[in-house]
Amino acid sequence: MNRSRHISKFLILVIAGSAALGWLVMFLWNWLLPSLFASAHAISYVQALGLFVLCRVLFGGLRGHGGWRHGPGHFGQRWEQMSDEERTKCREAMRAFRGSGNRKRGADKDNAPLAD
Repeated sequence: MNRSRHISKFLILVIAGSAALGWLVMFLWNWLLPSLFASAHAISYVQALGLFVLCRVLFGGLRGHGGWRHGPGHFGQRWEQMSDEERTKCREAMRAFRGSGNRKRGADKDNAPLAD
């Protein structure tokens, strides 16, 4: 019995939280977007709930944590665990990646930017 009480409290909290967040999305949308963009129209509560769910699926995931699950220091930790050969390979890959962008802007094959 105690377990079912906790589950029902949790479900009520989830429903109330979702309703409040849907109202918040609707309020912020209707307050900001029509005044910023002439083509933006006010949305209803149901549309705001749909927008909230869509953003949650696309950007936040469904398990309660966001898209950046490893944290800001994850690459630094990976870098420390790499061997010297892996670090060199990573550096070369990054130089090639940055170099491809320079060639699109008109740099020569040595990855040096052109003089004006």
